[in-house]
Amino acid sequence: MFSRVFALIFLLLAVAIVISLIIDFISSFVQGEIGIQIFLSSINTGIIALAIFELSLIISAEYADPEAEKQGISGIQRSLPKFIGMVCVALSLEGLIMVIKYSQLELAGNLYYPVAIICSTALLLSALGLFIFLTKRSNSE
Repeated sequence: MFSRVFALIFLLLAVAIVISLIIDFISSFVQGEIGIQIFLSSINTGIIALAIFELSLIISAEYADPEAEKQGISGIQRSLPKFIGMVCVALSLEGLIMVIKYSQLELAGNLYYPVAIICSTALLLSALGLFIFLTKRSNSE
C-alpha cells in the first residue's frame, strides 16, 4: 500500500509540473515574451515531468505488484534502464540549454558547469551500460 501512495504522489507531482508548464507557457505567450529561452525552459520542465512520471510507473510496477517481487533482478533490468535513460536525457538537455544560454550571454567562463553536467551524464550512461553487461552475464550463467 505504501508503494501505491508513493506512486500516486509522484504521478500527481508530474501532473502538477505539466500544468505549471502549460500555465507558464501561456502566460509568457500572452505577455508577448516569446523567445528561445521560453521554449528551452518548457522543454526542460517537460523532461523533468516525464522523468517523474516514469519514476511513478516504475514504483507502481516494481513495488505495488506482488508478481514483481518474484522476478528479482530481471525486474530491475527492465525498469532501471528506462529511468536512468530518462535522467540522462534530462541532464544532457540541461547541459545543452546551459551551453546555449551562456553562449548567448557571452559568459564563456561559466561553461565549466555544463561541461561537468554533460561529463557526469556520460559517466552515468557508462555505469548503466556496465550494469546491464554484468547483470546479463550473471543471468546467462
